[in-house]
Amino acid sequence: MSSSYPPIGPVVGMVGAGQLARMTQPPAIALGIELRVLANTAEESAARVIVDTRFGDYRKLADLREFARGCDVITFDHEHVPTEHIRELIADGHAVHPGPDALVHAQDKAVMRQRLTEIGAPCPPWARVSGPGDVERFAAEHGWPVVLKAVRGGYDGRGVWVCRDAAQVEEAFAGGVALMAEAFVPFERELAVLVARSPHGQGVSYPVVETVQQDGICVEVLAPAPLLDPEDAAQAQRIALKIAHELGVTGLLAVEMFETDRGLIVNELAMRPHNSGHWTIEGAGTSQFEQHLRAVLDLPLGAPTMTAPYVVMVNLLGGDDPDLFKRYEHVMAHDPGVKVHFYGKEVRPGRKIGHVTALGKDLDEVRARARHAAVYLTTGEYT
Repeated sequence: MSSSYPPIGPVVGMVGAGQLARMTQPPAIALGIELRVLANTAEESAARVIVDTRFGDYRKLADLREFARGCDVITFDHEHVPTEHIRELIADGHAVHPGPDALVHAQDKAVMRQRLTEIGAPCPPWARVSGPGDVERFAAEHGWPVVLKAVRGGYDGRGVWVCRDAAQVEEAFAGGVALMAEAFVPFERELAVLVARSPHGQGVSYPVVETVQQDGICVEVLAPAPLLDPEDAAQAQRIALKIAHELGVTGLLAVEMFETDRGLIVNELAMRPHNSGHWTIEGAGTSQFEQHLRAVLDLPLGAPTMTAPYVVMVNLLGGDDPDLFKRYEHVMAHDPGVKVHFYGKEVRPGRKIGHVTALGKDLDEVRARARHAAVYLTTGEYT
């Protein structure tokens, strides 16, 4: 599916057609940018709403080359494109942001940890491990529990094992994937910092947010992170901007951190729009999706300032009843200020199918409003 009309603005090709690509379309329209997406099927979230949708396999170089033809820049809504294919696209003369030397740090957790350690970013003790014996030696030095992570491919809690003894280590290795070990971090809460960096080096940071996790999935984001010491907030932003600079990131970088009694610890990286930044659609002067487009096209970056003292975003997770639309009327009538975003996905229990956002001056009130809307939309029950 593609338009028969020639583009009238720059063409940004986004590999992947999930909800991140879908939410990039509105700011692309406003900026006069032609957004093209590479989808696997017509049922994917972005393929349902973006005219210039091409179909192919992001794992096949031939499909990527065909997709890139006519694009001014290539970017991603996920990190799974093979690094060697990205290098080939650059060799063909295409602009790709983020580039392979940066993106590999979001693809390979061991490479990420090695580089972050080299640049002095705060990290937990870690090691590459090839079998249970390596993990037991790591535990002898750093103690149990040990966190084992799939080096590639894990997300939303998948590919992570918190092992409290050798038997659980055996279970983790039974999956046959390459693993790395990290010391368990006793943290007080999880934070995230979203920054953007353009090819010529301009960088901006959004306020630090608190992310609330449930079963490894982010269910709620509080912006700004409540009661966070201003010096710690500034340090978190400095760490994220330094990582973006040292890794040569172009576009958005999300840095997930742990707040501990010993300071901040970097947990994960993502080089694309991120769940922790969905609040910026209504809650910031420039949404993360517009910011990413500006960055990859090397345009001046937009203001990341908040539009309200507090913003709360709650993810909508699928439940047993797939008919969420019948509950729109209550949510909209009860609180006209709540914003609802659906991703055009089939409803399945536990699946992210959308989010709601509320803004205001009182955090407790804003949080209650967002939670009420989310719970009622997904369950039909009152909070």
